[in-house]
Amino acid sequence: MQFNGLAKNEISLKKCSHMKYSKIFFFVILIFTSAILLSNQLQSTEDVSILVNDSGPFIGTSIPHQSGYDGSGITISIIDTGIELNHPDFDDKIIGGYDFIDNDEIPEDANGHGTQVAGIIASNGDLKGIAPGSKILMYKVSEDGESVPTDLIIKAIEKSIEDGADIINISLGVNQTNTKIDQVVNKAVKNNIFVVTAAGNFGPELSTIGSPGINPNAITVGATFNNVTSSLVATFEIDDKTFNVFPMVGTQALTDPITSQILFGKYGKVDDLLGNNFEDSILLIQRGSDIEGEIVYFSDKEKNAANVGAKAVIVYNNQPGIFFGELIHEYVDEGYEPTIPALSVSRDDGLIIREILQSGTEGTLDVFYHPDFVAYFSSRGPVSPFYIKPDLVAPGAFINTTDIDGNYKISSGTSFAAPHVAGTAALILQKNPELTPQEVKSILMTTTDIVYDQFDDRFPIDVSGNGRVSASNAINAELIITPPNLIFDLSSANQIQTKDLEIRGIDDQAISISIRFEENDVADFDYSLDDKKMTINAKLTEQNLGYFESRIIINHNEIDYHIPVIVRVSEGAIIVNEDGGKFNVDISSPSSWSYAKISVINQETGKVSTESITPSKNPEMIVSQPGKYWIEAKIKDDDKTLSAYASIHVKTIEHDEKSLGSMLNLPEKTILIISVIMIVTVIVGLSVRRK
Repeated sequence: MQFNGLAKNEISLKKCSHMKYSKIFFFVILIFTSAILLSNQLQSTEDVSILVNDSGPFIGTSIPHQSGYDGSGITISIIDTGIELNHPDFDDKIIGGYDFIDNDEIPEDANGHGTQVAGIIASNGDLKGIAPGSKILMYKVSEDGESVPTDLIIKAIEKSIEDGADIINISLGVNQTNTKIDQVVNKAVKNNIFVVTAAGNFGPELSTIGSPGINPNAITVGATFNNVTSSLVATFEIDDKTFNVFPMVGTQALTDPITSQILFGKYGKVDDLLGNNFEDSILLIQRGSDIEGEIVYFSDKEKNAANVGAKAVIVYNNQPGIFFGELIHEYVDEGYEPTIPALSVSRDDGLIIREILQSGTEGTLDVFYHPDFVAYFSSRGPVSPFYIKPDLVAPGAFINTTDIDGNYKISSGTSFAAPHVAGTAALILQKNPELTPQEVKSILMTTTDIVYDQFDDRFPIDVSGNGRVSASNAINAELIITPPNLIFDLSSANQIQTKDLEIRGIDDQAISISIRFEENDVADFDYSLDDKKMTINAKLTEQNLGYFESRIIINHNEIDYHIPVIVRVSEGAIIVNEDGGKFNVDISSPSSWSYAKISVINQETGKVSTESITPSKNPEMIVSQPGKYWIEAKIKDDDKTLSAYASIHVKTIEHDEKSLGSMLNLPEKTILIISVIMIVTVIVGLSVRRK
């Protein structure tokens, strides 16, 4: 089983089962290798003291720390590769744990990943973590950071519950849904434990979050860059097509973007650039050399490009995937300093760029600092039509933290974003220990800072969730707003939908708030406020199909609480009529629908039952226990398949049916198939017996 958060320098080196992620693997591995090389610059405790705590102050930890909140009294379980038990920054921090690899109580870290995660949360020495007063339970579930059996994750979560953890940090996960892991995460939340998970490192592709990050009850964390000096990003466009390019170490930010003709310069060697005019161009060249065994350093390619007057150089990979290059290295010529931007791009993108190059083809390149830029490797949603993932983002690129052998290093990945949120949750729980996991989650999500891309557009919810965690806002928050985001489903047949928010003070005192709605392209909102309940009506104003984002901003005591809103406008619609656990679904579609598959999902257990209906056959569906259910319909309408969604809350079960189907919560067809199999099995068994 492949994991996205535990590996040498961050992710597994094993072959991913999904080949489309291979280029992302290459990039993540190599960017982390660069981070290791950068960390070699940290030669002394004095150097470390200068560099540590960048990401903490960046999210506002100085505010809670100055107020005396450091996580004291809070116990945080870390499920990872273990911890450097003798690291000086963990003196008196580790109060328990277990090594599930060697089956003993000494979870010593031989890989470094767990020590790095722990340092961000709770280190209290030369490096100060987000919650330096908190205590650690460390559960080792991997020796080398390459992979870990599902059952060890489950055992570690169970042990965390048994040992009385307040928070669990899981900076690992599978790149697919795993029901058993999700069920034990739900168990932890039911036991009043706040669970934090890393989103994974399979971005920038969408729908790349797996378990336990997919779990709606956990808080799932993507990664942004860090402080200004660790947040250099780049953009490159040709005719409105954007390519993912990455600044090489040693490249400087640009004062203004470069727009120039793109020319191909082979491998960027001196001989390759003779006899052509590359003045003022953006030079596209290939990594490596055309001579076997010859090494052409990136610094040589940059210098050669600069010598012929190029404004920038883009190096595409000579093998699948992307890489993160360095201009400054031990073999560089004495006195060398980069003079033009040098960037890397994947082989696939490089070949696309090379193919479209014609006379006069221009590109626009920019290199700039952007601390809140969502990292390219950070996994994205969506994971479900019924809830939003990731929940938020936190610094996860070039993070200063502890390492094995008493050292420090710089690490990157969503594995190192998650502990920023776990540590912030510890500060909140120290101040308000009575809060439930869902209340802590609400505070963290609604008090985030909105993050913007290179074009000053807000990152989509599927990329950044509610925004970047803000410890200063969260510790000062006095409101709990649930749920922390909303999804409306509208159509021509269902033009108005109503949703409720609960808004209350942490101390349950009367509150005074102001409310505003962002403008959007498809719906008008109005609301009523009755005590703690805010009832919101979304009314369709434009018949634009698709997925639209908006926000509700609630202000209280100078803090803006952000509630993202998704308005989904579809051609099809469903109306669910429920009575005592029995319900049916009415279908609406633009022409004449012929068939629909209805899926009923229990929000608590994740169990799914399905039923097929037609205009002439629409049987009553039955659920066997109270709770909240999601309803999804796939509607066959002529030559199209339409999707429609609804939610119901079954408060009581009033039917008396005890059929096998209702007891197992299985659809009729499944029960029929099982029955036929059982009958055939009995007949065959009797026949064999007679023989």
